[in-house]
Amino acid sequence: MGSFFAELARQASANARREVEAYAREIPEFGFLDTNSRARAETLEYALWLRRRTVELSPDSSELSDDDLGYIAAIGELRAAAGMSLDARQRVLRLHTSLMLREINEATEAQRGVGVDELMRMMSWFAPQGERGIRAYSQGFVTALRHRLPYVEQAALLARSLLYGDPISAELASALGMELPERCAVTVIRVPDRPAGDGDLESEIEALVKTHHAPITWCPGKGSRSGELIALIPLHPATPPASPGPSTAETVQPHSVPDLVSDLVRDFAQALGRPCAAGTATSPLSEVADALDLARRISRAAPLRRASARLRPHTVSDVFVELAVADAPFVDEWLHAVGRSLQPGPDLLVTLDAYYRHDMHRGATAAALNVHRRTLDYRLRRVRELTGIDPGSTRGVRIFSAVVTRRLSEAWH
Repeated sequence: MGSFFAELARQASANARREVEAYAREIPEFGFLDTNSRARAETLEYALWLRRRTVELSPDSSELSDDDLGYIAAIGELRAAAGMSLDARQRVLRLHTSLMLREINEATEAQRGVGVDELMRMMSWFAPQGERGIRAYSQGFVTALRHRLPYVEQAALLARSLLYGDPISAELASALGMELPERCAVTVIRVPDRPAGDGDLESEIEALVKTHHAPITWCPGKGSRSGELIALIPLHPATPPASPGPSTAETVQPHSVPDLVSDLVRDFAQALGRPCAAGTATSPLSEVADALDLARRISRAAPLRRASARLRPHTVSDVFVELAVADAPFVDEWLHAVGRSLQPGPDLLVTLDAYYRHDMHRGATAAALNVHRRTLDYRLRRVRELTGIDPGSTRGVRIFSAVVTRRLSEAWH
């Protein structure tokens, strides 16, 4: 064994203790190591074993054995069974990798005459075997999660791991029998505060997960009964490509919103029984965090609607004006003033909403409102009288459609 590897062996015990101390100090979920001597001893034993195996195998570029990988998997399973979160698991892996690289550097500094070949042997061994070890650890971790968590909670973990770029998503997806496609549609359904009498949404979300077989998670909002449902819907190669959007994610054009996405939105809206707003954006799986940000912004700009056969998620092309207005407070306040000027009229905002949703077709609009055409004409004249703007003109469409959407999105509440 060369001097470099001998130095790593000599420092193995001290380095293992340093790692355990770092866990207890930097990762809150490992705070118990300061009070649980047995757990601390077991954690130290594993850290020391891993370093000794590294020194034994790396000089000859030998691979971790099946028994080695089994032991690593058992540690992952043990920690998941004890309740370790995915975030803590990621921090453990990052901290361990950082410390191992630091130890290699320290051994190199201590043995200034170390040959480049020894260092290269270590580095060429460290990356692939480290990857195999992490995979085994993740497999053990997921094994415990399968026994500890209900199916719907596993699907929520998968959604969050994909959004945070956690590599464990591959193991979680395999355990759930879900595919990880190259592209997906990230969909956010915004739910405003609901009355205290409304039941919780656990059963509805569970039904969605089982029906649509997709990663879905619920994110509570600031209100005690508000929040967002986030779903990642796989897109198959046959799905038409989306056009570029204002971020690194891509947006779906209205005609190409996949049926699976619209079906999920309608199913949830129907189960919810109250108005909600949905936004969607597509992206490669590696960029879903950007797609989530865009879909969330769309859902917040979109009008709240009840379940209907026409309900579908909004895209950038549906609310691009409102997205721009939200970033321009002086324009938003001006539109708000226009909206307030309509308050003296009878149901004018509702009328304008129906008018534009039916492409200004008077017959279809009157039927949707269940009023006579003359009543509709009166209301449209009233809009013109109160604002000086004809709702059927190009200028009127541009202004009033934005006013209606901002009002129905509850952006002004």
